[in-house]
Amino acid sequence: MTLFFAAALIAVVAWAIRRARQHAARAMALREALVSRRPYLQEEEVSEDWRELATAVNELITENQRLRQQGSDRIAQFEATLGSLREAVVIVDESNTIHFANQAVQEIFPRTRGLVSLRLELIARSPAFLDFVRDTHAGKSQPRTEFDLSSSTTPLCIEATGAPIPAPDGRGRWALFVIHDVTRQRQLERQRREFVANASHELRTPLTLIKGCVETLVDGHETMPTADRNRFLKTIERHGHRLEAIISDLLTLSRLESGADRLVQEHFSLQPFLRGVMDDAEQRAKATGHQLALDVPDDLPPIEADAGKLTQILTNLIDNALKYTPSGTAINLVARVVPENGEVELAVRDEGPGIPAEDLPNIFERFYRVEKGRSRETGGTGLGLSIVKHLAQLHSGRVWAESREGQGTAIIVRLPLRAAAA
Repeated sequence: MTLFFAAALIAVVAWAIRRARQHAARAMALREALVSRRPYLQEEEVSEDWRELATAVNELITENQRLRQQGSDRIAQFEATLGSLREAVVIVDESNTIHFANQAVQEIFPRTRGLVSLRLELIARSPAFLDFVRDTHAGKSQPRTEFDLSSSTTPLCIEATGAPIPAPDGRGRWALFVIHDVTRQRQLERQRREFVANASHELRTPLTLIKGCVETLVDGHETMPTADRNRFLKTIERHGHRLEAIISDLLTLSRLESGADRLVQEHFSLQPFLRGVMDDAEQRAKATGHQLALDVPDDLPPIEADAGKLTQILTNLIDNALKYTPSGTAINLVARVVPENGEVELAVRDEGPGIPAEDLPNIFERFYRVEKGRSRETGGTGLGLSIVKHLAQLHSGRVWAESREGQGTAIIVRLPLRAAAA
């Protein structure tokens, strides 16, 4: 009997262990099904309770797959609808994780790759903008708002509008933002304001002097000595010429910047052309006590360019050198071919005081002067180098300056020898 009961007990324990292992294996398979989101394959011989549990798990997995597919379909719909828009569109969830960003967003933030799944805070480090995002999540109605997202190296100004949208699973609220990059517009507005302020100042200075001289002549013309009267008239004449030069340069610059000026291309030899430019400047150089020198190689090829505008470029550069370098120094016009680029390089080099390194990047800006008072004394308008830059660009060329304080300055213009095809 004892052996019988022992054998029965062992059988029961073995059956229980086997059942426990089966349950453990089924539980593990159920867990893997939940993790992998694949339906659980039920066995034939299971209890009713286990069958109900497996059925419930499969229904949960199926519903989860349906919701995920619904979310994917909505994101795909967003991508199809918004992906090709010129406006930058961003969709974020409650935690500001980016779920959608079209190509226009990538163009605004080019240094950040793979925007999807990043936090919005990582690409837009602006407390004001993040407050705007938070208020949008909260459903507050807000007008289009401008934000400065500039870094220490890159200017960036945006305008943003936002609206809350339902999450793809219907359980929560996401937010959609439309962003416009207005950096260029703001820069242009700032340049326009600066230009108006500078132009007003430059025009007001000679006008004020002319007005003062005229008033003095009107009040004292009967008793004023002839020498004083002539001095006032000379001042009026000098500043009248200066006013005329400023207005002429402003009109020239306006035509160049608006694209209204066109090139009249012609094929001509550079050697006689450059000698003619230097001959025309010879009398002005003698009047200021400068020596002019021309350095042109014998094999300098002909060029296709606008001879009138090229004359204007070189005349402006030579006149600048005459105005801002000491009497008795030399001014050289040097020409050379850059064969690897099919270009000619024209450089006006002087022996003047040079330009400080901090001023060098700015000398081609309108009304920029290294020595403001001295420039006005010499009759400069502050627009000559800006005109040179635009004329060089009109020829598909470029211009730059090389200088060291105390060692003179070189303004270098490179132009293609052959005109670009229309």
